Amino acid sequence: MIERAASGKSSSQRPAWRGYYWGGIVTLFAWAAWQRFSLPFHPIADPDTWGYLAPALRKLLGFDFGHTYGRNFVYPGFVYLLLRGFGDFRAVVVAQHLLGLAAGGMLLLTWRRVSLFVRDSRLSSAGHDGLGLAAATIFLLAGEPIRLEMQLRPEGICAFVISLNLYCAIQFMIACFVEKRGRAVVIYGIASVFTSVLLGSLRPSFVLSAIVALLPVGFFFFCRGRAWQKIALGSGAALSAFVLLLPEHLLSRHDEARQTLLPTILFLFNADLIRDQMAEDLQRGANVPYPRDLVERVHEALGTEMPKSSAASPGLFWSLGFDPDYLMYTEGSIDAQLRREFDNDVPALSGFYRFYYWRIWREKPLRAARKIARQMAIFYGPMCPAYNRDKSLHLANKYAHGAASLGAKPYPETWSAYPPAVEFMRRLELLARNAPALRQPAPIRITLSVLSGMYLPMLWGTAALSVVLLFQHRHRRRLGPLAALVLFVYAYNAACCLEVAIVHSLEVRRYLIVQMFFCLLAQFLALRLLCETVLKKRAATASS
Repeated sequence: MIERAASGKSSSQRPAWRGYYWGGIVTLFAWAAWQRFSLPFHPIADPDTWGYLAPALRKLLGFDFGHTYGRNFVYPGFVYLLLRGFGDFRAVVVAQHLLGLAAGGMLLLTWRRVSLFVRDSRLSSAGHDGLGLAAATIFLLAGEPIRLEMQLRPEGICAFVISLNLYCAIQFMIACFVEKRGRAVVIYGIASVFTSVLLGSLRPSFVLSAIVALLPVGFFFFCRGRAWQKIALGSGAALSAFVLLLPEHLLSRHDEARQTLLPTILFLFNADLIRDQMAEDLQRGANVPYPRDLVERVHEALGTEMPKSSAASPGLFWSLGFDPDYLMYTEGSIDAQLRREFDNDVPALSGFYRFYYWRIWREKPLRAARKIARQMAIFYGPMCPAYNRDKSLHLANKYAHGAASLGAKPYPETWSAYPPAVEFMRRLELLARNAPALRQPAPIRITLSVLSGMYLPMLWGTAALSVVLLFQHRHRRRLGPLAALVLFVYAYNAACCLEVAIVHSLEVRRYLIVQMFFCLLAQFLALRLLCETVLKKRAATASS
């Protein structure tokens, strides 16, 4: 009788909660939209913007789309379509704001599907929905995702593509391992592959994360049976990848920067290790496939230019001890000197860069690994840097920096030929003086500070709890799927950090703040797992 009364009470409360829940969603998205669209619509530029913008402008002026500075075609194509359709740079920010709102919607949809990973949940549906609404509120009202949406670079749409990729991956896991629906397995498997390739193409720093997202699909092919599903999924996945990779291959064939960018970054971001390795090779007369005098000149140049880079940019790239950008981009840089040494022979220069990068891994693997560990420690420190906790995010200085970047040569000739670009530059100069600041409400700042400080403790605590749950049969059946999902999203995050730590540096802020979406999702999933564990423990104690 008591159980029936309690059940009736719960049923009567459910419609009321659903009303509050949907009312909260409408209010949240209205507030989030107002917060975005009350800001200037003109996009923020930076020194990298030209690589994403030039292909679109060339096409609009009647020339080939092409490549600039080795940038993938996905985001330039996105910009081109918007400028072609609207003829106004403000359309870029409007579209990116709408995709940012859509990312918040995808977060809510993903969260609702998470409940399927728990058998006999102890947490009420209202509690589960409330956690999801809280996560979406933090993401949609935080200042940094909004500022990213205002930038004229791929990070402006990354949150949406990430949300789509994680949603498809989680839907695939549900269809394949929970509900076992054949057609859904194929559909979401193909969607997972497509969104993973799209994400890696949009931002190469997400390639390892995209591979992690494909692990459930790869695991599916090792399962017994389901032959027709594997054939359909494999065929569809290959076709979807082909649709994205073929245009990139055709567009990048004649792009010299595409061939040299990665080898150059690997060489110069490990310049200290390579300098020491060259000194060791010269001292013991090691047998290397390059003339001794060439190695001597490069070693001497590194020894001269690296201290100059530190003096020119004190405090920048403190974890490396020198400024790789100085070595790569300044007039008379190491990269420019080596291009002259190799008479602009791109394959030969790239081969030299690759040889010495892999040589430090063969000869000094521990030092190379320590470099990566130092970079990872930037993210996995006491306060997670994916969350910006500032009271105000200033826009005027960003607009001023963008105006200076796009005003440099050889850009003015292209700008003057496209009237919307002339108007865009005029607006940038005005906004550099009077753009408002983007303010974060105190409750959001406090919440972001708590999440930042709790990221590492929650990671280690969840990892330990998940191991216990997965290796005990009585817990694995009920909470094992949720524990596996939590580890999956944390691994998605770790893969992104690891790739940047290997190739570049996690001191570059854009590599950190773009991770906020899946950091937030990982922490709320960990909280969901903790709630289930505590409620299960409490129920066991009460019954005993």
